[in-house]
Amino acid sequence: MQRLVIVSNRLPVTVEKRKGELAFKRSVGGVATGLGSFHETHESVWVGWAEVPVSRLDSDEKQRITARLAEEHSCVPVFLSADDVRGFYHGFSNRTLWPLFHYFTRYAEFDSSMWRAYERVNRKYCDAVLEVARPGDIIWINDYQLMLLPGMLREKLPDATIGFFLHIPWPTFEVYRALPWRRELLEGLLGSDLIGFHTYDYARYFDEAVHHLLGPEEQRGHISYEGRLVRVDAFPMGIDYERYAEGACSVKANRESERIETRGAGRKVILSIDRLDYTKGIPERLRAFEAFLEEHPKWRDRVKMICVAVPSRTRVEQYRKLKAEVDGLVGHINGAYGTMEWMPVQYLYRSLPFETLCAMYASADVALVTPLRDGMNLIAKEYVAACTDGTGVLVLSEMAGAARELGEAVLVNPYDSDAMVAGISEALTMPEDEQHRRNGVMQRRLKRYTVQKWAEDFLGTLEKSKLAQLRGAEHRLDDWHRDQLVSAYGKAGRRLLLLDYDGTLTPFAPKPELAKPSAELRALLGDLASDGRNEVVVISGRDRSTLEEWLGDLPVDLVAEHGVWIRGRSREWVTIEPMEDGWKPRVAPVLEMYVDRTPGSFVEEKDFSLVWHYRQVESALGRARASELREALSSTVTELGLAMMDGNKVIEVKAANVDKGRAAHRWMGWEGIDFMLAIGDDRTDEDVFEAAPDDAWTIKVGSGPTSARYSVSDHMEIRELLERLAEVTRA
Repeated sequence: MQRLVIVSNRLPVTVEKRKGELAFKRSVGGVATGLGSFHETHESVWVGWAEVPVSRLDSDEKQRITARLAEEHSCVPVFLSADDVRGFYHGFSNRTLWPLFHYFTRYAEFDSSMWRAYERVNRKYCDAVLEVARPGDIIWINDYQLMLLPGMLREKLPDATIGFFLHIPWPTFEVYRALPWRRELLEGLLGSDLIGFHTYDYARYFDEAVHHLLGPEEQRGHISYEGRLVRVDAFPMGIDYERYAEGACSVKANRESERIETRGAGRKVILSIDRLDYTKGIPERLRAFEAFLEEHPKWRDRVKMICVAVPSRTRVEQYRKLKAEVDGLVGHINGAYGTMEWMPVQYLYRSLPFETLCAMYASADVALVTPLRDGMNLIAKEYVAACTDGTGVLVLSEMAGAARELGEAVLVNPYDSDAMVAGISEALTMPEDEQHRRNGVMQRRLKRYTVQKWAEDFLGTLEKSKLAQLRGAEHRLDDWHRDQLVSAYGKAGRRLLLLDYDGTLTPFAPKPELAKPSAELRALLGDLASDGRNEVVVISGRDRSTLEEWLGDLPVDLVAEHGVWIRGRSREWVTIEPMEDGWKPRVAPVLEMYVDRTPGSFVEEKDFSLVWHYRQVESALGRARASELREALSSTVTELGLAMMDGNKVIEVKAANVDKGRAAHRWMGWEGIDFMLAIGDDRTDEDVFEAAPDDAWTIKVGSGPTSARYSVSDHMEIRELLERLAEVTRA
């Protein structure tokens, strides 16, 4: 079995130095809690920060910490200086990324010194992983503090299996684009083989950011980047279900539950428990509870809220202000509505032992889990697991990732005070049989998809993604095969080169007219065509007038409109067979309607085809409109005997009996050809690959399924290959 290297900001074990003595204890919360049980039951090593300030340690203590963590916990510590922690953790991670990714843009600070600290510390984690990584290891990197790490490791370990999981939301592109270092983070993440998110929405937002900033677009869950296919998918994180279910039934938890119920004096209990963070919506929760007491006076003295706020990032100014606000709200509510016998809010500003936490879950009639934004929120799942008798109502924010799974909860908009009040009222009055029904559905779901299953699902997908990459690599035109191709070219007596244009000889341009060939490309084609042994044919979807203008003076043969028009040695354009365009008035209005409905799209008219372009359309909208257009045209196209062809960000309507493969046959049938090279990048070029003989050199530009024998990453590799062939010609 492959060994797993888990990497996260913190280790699952925290080291403290008290009065000169070192103490080791289990970390609480976050990734450390979520993956801790998985780490303990698998062959793995965990790399992360042990939290003890390095300035307080001498070299002997560092060695003792390292040895004990390795021997007892299979952990490798990363030692950070006070400056590292200040700039990397308290700085860029939590003053830039955390607020921005949670849509609190007003709190986000864009400081270049914090960014440099983030880079520096990610490099330290990289060095720590490189010290322990062995060939065949699976490296699993977690969360927003380490988004540069996959790319750094990929540079050092190009063949490594690397997965990354983000435990917080990924924001929409309109929010993410505000980050000055937006490209660097994306490039770092794309060093992974698999990038995981809690929800499909987050994965989609990430895909859009990559497309807008770097160019590649998601295709069937993958992004082609630097010659690799990176899988992007959603994996909703689970919990250790049995641990919380059993914890709620333990002797200690039962005793604590009795104390809670006794202090409650028969009142209903609403539980609010969260880290004290502005993303959690604690002030909004308290205000909603106050509004509930105001609007429903009959519940006064019949309900109490236990509000647990776990201290968090106490050095950050926003968090200090938040604590003051929460303190003030609790005091105000208790002062306005409390009596000698009843305080509406019991406020606890501290973390809780596990048994006490489970007891509170089990005792609460209602759990109010209403973050303003949350990647997942495991508290909601823990509460449901602890409702072992089937009673208890979860009131859950629509803005939490968990809402996608826990649809049986009472879902509320945390920004809507009236909805919050209505949710509290519904929860407190929900019949027990309804509580049993809802909790039963959620519990069965959580039992199936535990944190163990989540981790296995992620790692299983990572292994499959890597295998798919390796299978794809078998078709890569590597250095050895490239040398063989050049050698075969040099020995051949008569050669045929069939070359696509857009995406093959040149990159795609936002508008078709911007892809005009450079002087260097024209010179390259001229050199290849000047060799008397070569027949160079550019087979394009372009119209004939454009090809004539751009390449007509070169000694190359041209094919336009995917095979409609051919210009051979006679230099005259002829159609492959008699064509007609009387169908255009039936199709053009439909295409124009979709131009009106889809900003950035346009229609290109060729002699015998119509093309709807959507390269400049926002990716999700473009996919949706393209699907709608195919459906809208399907019956008309069939009736008129036409074909609807999907290209790269285009839909083309044309004659059904014309394609590039049929046009290429004109040259493939010539006698004496002992070297054939066909290169293209999209579906239209597959017809050429399929028509080519088995011994032809066929190359697809880009990723995805293909009939070609080989593939390359981009047009630059093709240009380099053709330059090598031209050098043979010039020699």
